[in-house]
Amino acid sequence: MPNITTFNTNAPYIYLSIAVAADNNTFHEFDAIFDTGAPTTEFSDAALYYAGFLGSTKPVILKSGLQTQKYGKIILPQIQICGHSMENLEVFVSHFEKSWGIDALIGLDFLRRFKVEIDFSKGAITSDMIPLETV
Repeated sequence: MPNITTFNTNAPYIYLSIAVAADNNTFHEFDAIFDTGAPTTEFSDAALYYAGFLGSTKPVILKSGLQTQKYGKIILPQIQICGHSMENLEVFVSHFEKSWGIDALIGLDFLRRFKVEIDFSKGAITSDMIPLETV
């Protein structure tokens, strides 16, 4: 059964709410955007620190022209995106420009795991598991 996630078509990006489970099954909600230009999902170091996945954030100076700076990887035990739960997802730890106002970029690694259709006219993302025979 496919999941349908709605989004605001008047926003400059496709904004989503996602959840990450900590070891004690406490879910932390984060603001994210779909970024079809990002090969891998990225989380801000500040968000990961807040959720208890990082002991501290590293001082990072963004290189000229960049709005994020990847500097590590972490495996999240469970993440929920568009109603789908994924376990042990490796994501980049990045320093985000604060003006973005988001905690994560959902990259192509999510899209590769699911059949995803974005209907911008309806403001809806339909996502479903990919049948095993096509994986």
